[in-house]
Amino acid sequence: NRVKSQATLLPPYPSSKNINYTERIFLWKMAGRVDLDGNPIKPMTICMIGAGGFIGSHLCEKLMSETPHTVLAVDVYSDKIKHLLEPTSLPWNGRIQFHRINIKNDSRLEGLIKMADLTVNLAAICTPADYNTRPLDTIYSNFIDALPVVKYCSENGKRLIHFSTCEVYGKTIGAFLPEDSPLRQDPAYFVLSEEASPCIFGPIEKQRWSYACAKQLIERLIYAEGAENGLEFTIVRPFNWIGPRMDFIPGIDGPSEGVPRVLACFSNNLLRHEPLKLVDGGHSQRTFIYIKDAIEAVFLMIENPARANGHIFNVGNPNNEVTVKQLAEMMTQVYSKVSGETPLETPTVDVSSKEFYGEGYDDSDKRIPDMTIINRQLGWNPKTSLWDLLESTLTYQHRTYAEAVKQAMSKTTAN
Repeated sequence: NRVKSQATLLPPYPSSKNINYTERIFLWKMAGRVDLDGNPIKPMTICMIGAGGFIGSHLCEKLMSETPHTVLAVDVYSDKIKHLLEPTSLPWNGRIQFHRINIKNDSRLEGLIKMADLTVNLAAICTPADYNTRPLDTIYSNFIDALPVVKYCSENGKRLIHFSTCEVYGKTIGAFLPEDSPLRQDPAYFVLSEEASPCIFGPIEKQRWSYACAKQLIERLIYAEGAENGLEFTIVRPFNWIGPRMDFIPGIDGPSEGVPRVLACFSNNLLRHEPLKLVDGGHSQRTFIYIKDAIEAVFLMIENPARANGHIFNVGNPNNEVTVKQLAEMMTQVYSKVSGETPLETPTVDVSSKEFYGEGYDDSDKRIPDMTIINRQLGWNPKTSLWDLLESTLTYQHRTYAEAVKQAMSKTTAN
């Protein structure tokens, strides 16, 4: 009787006779949602390019579980979102549609962008190991392939959220000061601001900067489309987002010869009980942010266009700053805790950048995001400490990969 009485209080919803009680509860809760200015949030259709990747999969999950929005998921792979695509009676049944499209050469892309209210472009080659060995693919993927997306959004009056990178900042001003200069400690020389910091890259022969240059150029094109043709845009500059499903474990769910980004690279070593490789001593400094914190920021951009349009946002956690060497030490400790395995007596080993990445690698020294603009516009701040995000992520890594890695190593030993 209680269930019946509750059901009678639920407001009507289009085609409500075709949805079950759980779905009606979900839709009822969604009906009262408002943005940061107190305005009702209307259901929208989002074309998400690169939806099957690390960031896309987490964003799709949040959109499905917490909003009534529909997602047109565009990618060539769907492994990381297959749990969202399976036919079920869950509230989001039918609200996410997967389109297997390579945006390089598929004419269907413009049609999907026309159908959507908003396009989120996550597509990119964004692994440092590729910048030297595949510079042409890197430039094409991050600039040439993004051109039609920007064009279709601009010509059809569609809003665009484009994912760039903190790499566009390149090196800090502080990197060019003498090592003993007290100015190196002045935040003005290493904190990176969207509106003030210059973009400083290495020489052309250092192909590591192919990614940063391509990303900066597409940013400039998007900004110009906004200025000249009225494109409504938001640009996101991620600062090392990490968490479950980031990259791949070589030879398990990715190529054996592949070199993923730092978290998955170190995870692979930990799973195999091998020393973590520190490139050039691991002296570079980085900040790391938990994927779930970062997705909250993107969520606010999606649902608050009046506050987000025309802005470039750093999205990172300046409180989680460490050297890469310190990150390796922390990951070793955390993994020992979550796996119950004793750390190696020598947990790290130094390798040169030339040996690890090949000829033409160059690195930035330090990247600390200024968070003034995103805090002012969206009231957002990151929450999760580095230790907590590593514990959550490495628990996932161990649970997901440990047995598969063990079996793969056994086969290699047997052969």
